[in-house]
Amino acid sequence: MLLVINANNTTTVFGVFERGEKRGVWRISTDAHRTADEYAFWLTGLMALAGIERRMIDGVILANVVPQTSFQLKTLCRTYFGGDPLTVGDPDCDPGFKILIERPEEAGADRIANTAGARGRYPMPGVVVDLGTATNFDVIDRDGNYCGGVIAPGISISFEALYTRAAKLPRVEIKRPTRAIGRRTVEAMQSGIYWGYISLIEGMLRRLEDEMGQKLTVIGTGGLVPLIADGTPAIHHVNQDITMLGLVDIWSRNRSAGPA
Repeated sequence: MLLVINANNTTTVFGVFERGEKRGVWRISTDAHRTADEYAFWLTGLMALAGIERRMIDGVILANVVPQTSFQLKTLCRTYFGGDPLTVGDPDCDPGFKILIERPEEAGADRIANTAGARGRYPMPGVVVDLGTATNFDVIDRDGNYCGGVIAPGISISFEALYTRAAKLPRVEIKRPTRAIGRRTVEAMQSGIYWGYISLIEGMLRRLEDEMGQKLTVIGTGGLVPLIADGTPAIHHVNQDITMLGLVDIWSRNRSAGPA
């Protein structure tokens, strides 16, 4: 079985896959002060509830965009899962496609994983819209190569900034409002965030297609994507596992022998 670790700015996701099939996925808040032993206590307990023993793990792949957590996550792998993980972005990790940006070493591990997950599952060219801490657009050409993309502030970050920087605005739930013109302060805020971000996504996708000169298959992922995709036809597919599946694909390409 393969242990997949995807460490993002807000949440670190752990998943166990067997022959490409998901056996379990668990999330914990990203914390640079969390030790390898704390990760192990939490993770092995959840794995046990799913009937997965630590000794069943015979490979680990890590994608990490939070450098402060790297040491403890790699220590977790060495101490509890038998060795160093295959780490996305390291020179010995072949993603299986070209990274067509000016400085390929700057490509985030999550963006590489998104590309790997999308290129083999959906018609290309395409773009992965990842609604996480940031709102990322990862553009993939017709040959499945990563072309670059867009990084915008995430929905939650923007909403939190609005609440903390405007003295009279309350903290409200992110939800789809019934109309664009808010008749109350809460409705106006929800409209600005919800329809504002949909407008950002739709407008950016039009620009990307104009620049590429091609129609793009749009895959949405991230925690808020079901809510946002409900309000626009611009997102063609919703796949919240695309990043993890991409890491499984990268592992499969790089492993020396035996199924994960």
